[in-house]
Amino acid sequence: MTREAYDELIGQIRKYNEAYEAAEPLVSDYEYDQLMQSLKAAEREHPEWKSEQSPSQTVGAAVKREAGVTVQHNVPMLSIEDVFTKEDVISWVHEVRALHPDAAFSVEQKIDGLSMTLRYSNGELKLAETRGDGFIGEDVTLNAGVIPDVLKKLPADPGTLEVRGEVYMSLEDFDRTNESQELQGKKTFANPRNCAAGTLRQLDPEITKSRGLSFFVFNIQDAEDTELTASHTAGLAALRALGMKIVPSKICRTDEEILAEIDRIGEARGSLGYDIDGAVVKIDNIAMRSDFPAGAKYSAGHIAYKYPPEEKETVVREIEVSVGMTGRLNPTAVFDPIRLCGTTVSRATLHNQDFIDRLQIGIGDTVIVYKSGEIIPKIKASVPEKRPAGTENFRLPEFCPCCGERVQREEGAADICCVNPSCPAQLERHLINFVGRDAMDIKGLGEENIRALVREGYLQGITDLYRLKDKRDELIENGLVGREKNTDKLLLSIEESKKQEPDRLLTGLAVPNVGRTSAKNILKHFGTMQKLAEAEQEALQAVPDVGAVTAEAIRTFFANEQNRILIDTLRELGLNMEEHVETSGTVLTGRTYVITGDVTKFKNRAAFGEFIEARGGKLAGSVSKKTAALINNDAASQSGKNKKARELGIPIMTEEEFLTMVEELEASEN
Repeated sequence: MTREAYDELIGQIRKYNEAYEAAEPLVSDYEYDQLMQSLKAAEREHPEWKSEQSPSQTVGAAVKREAGVTVQHNVPMLSIEDVFTKEDVISWVHEVRALHPDAAFSVEQKIDGLSMTLRYSNGELKLAETRGDGFIGEDVTLNAGVIPDVLKKLPADPGTLEVRGEVYMSLEDFDRTNESQELQGKKTFANPRNCAAGTLRQLDPEITKSRGLSFFVFNIQDAEDTELTASHTAGLAALRALGMKIVPSKICRTDEEILAEIDRIGEARGSLGYDIDGAVVKIDNIAMRSDFPAGAKYSAGHIAYKYPPEEKETVVREIEVSVGMTGRLNPTAVFDPIRLCGTTVSRATLHNQDFIDRLQIGIGDTVIVYKSGEIIPKIKASVPEKRPAGTENFRLPEFCPCCGERVQREEGAADICCVNPSCPAQLERHLINFVGRDAMDIKGLGEENIRALVREGYLQGITDLYRLKDKRDELIENGLVGREKNTDKLLLSIEESKKQEPDRLLTGLAVPNVGRTSAKNILKHFGTMQKLAEAEQEALQAVPDVGAVTAEAIRTFFANEQNRILIDTLRELGLNMEEHVETSGTVLTGRTYVITGDVTKFKNRAAFGEFIEARGGKLAGSVSKKTAALINNDAASQSGKNKKARELGIPIMTEEEFLTMVEELEASEN
């Protein structure tokens, strides 16, 4: 791994850490774990790269004030080091036995939730705190108080006591909460862990109470009574006697017992009323743990075996074919409902005919389903030996299921498409994309309204949106989008959308490979839709992050006569075709910069880039002779960009040095 790739990996993991702590994970635990393994491997090979700020040395992410104020932990709430093979588990066990031959181990379920510590004094709950970054967390005492498993008062006073456990949501409560969210028209949660994290951080304890949370204690952090901190399992038994809910565990002494219990827990995953993602193996004698420190990030004396991603078999009962915005035929398998990662799923995309043929999938076949990112159901494989007699691979239709026109497959392409530009399915999806939040953001024009307007003949293309005002009285009379007030509100929203920046228009036009971010960069570069339409391949590829494929897609789009007519008509209808860029000066005009590595003065590199562009500068993704300077806070790095800059004699500046230069330029200009 190069230093540049290492730096990028750190940035990626930090982003995933922040999303995870915000209860909005971007990748599955398995995918995250693989990235962390890559990071650790790189740091073993290049120990000089590792710093105290590396994700391998830190816990969680920075604390944000949501449910309460921040609080410093009496005992750090560190992580448990993960391993992914049973060989690694036994290797660790043997290391322990090398020093303590009589060591016993507690094997426990690793509950998939979020950690919380409870502090008791005089038998009463005084504080509940989340993990946060391991040293500072959030005060969630009010919300913890409405969790039935959290005792606010103990039946006996054990003295000062601090216990740590896992807040989680049962599958039953998760389903009930999501049903309630749907009825209220609110966003549903992806999985029970996300829901539990968001619920614990609610500002209103009544919301926390209504959703239902559960809590298992899995550790004694600190205790005035030293008998509680001699043996882990004895301490948990004492807590159980006080009425606390304790994580299921079993004492094991031999390798065989440990592996058998790990297997037993894994096999029980599907029958539990809550999610687990591993098994924790702990040294039972707490004093022995200090002989095995695991570092700044991990607490000593235990290890976590992580199970592979959950997969289940089910039977395909139907295959639906829909038509996408670009005319692409989208096959979707409908199968017997199964439970994965806390939710019930019954559908998954089959992508295209090649995918269907490769996996050999037909109606009646048994397939193996998993969740990508613990959110999106995907089919991993079929089970040929369970194929019913006479079953054949599913074939996509020769005619469009929406308009009846013949479909075709372009040479060298995997997708089969309807090429009828008047296909109603394409029109609906194209309009839905055009009015969406990332595009023209026309409030009040949802999918149902668009379908109704297409069905009744009011919309036969994008330009018809801006002619709806001419049909105002008709729309009010038939109540297609509401009565007078709602109709006028919608028509005003459509009219206001004409003022949107052209990058939103470009997003709405659904040019292949051009999303919201790339559209913004492209229009910033060219300034007007007209200049973009006239741009050659080389000019397009000069835009940061626009490669040959995207450039060719843009060229093809604007070379199409119907698309040119569309743009001209939208211009005549009054839509904005010129990008407005706010500037704070021109001190960087004519200079191109490359930013790499972490930034400290801005929220992210995109914000730093906006700062440069606002002063007339330009950004590039790679170092060249045209680069004015490479901005990298790690100027001594041996990354590819740093090496390239040195080879070309391009200055390498830290963020601080760059900002000082800008200040001096602005001062001299004034």
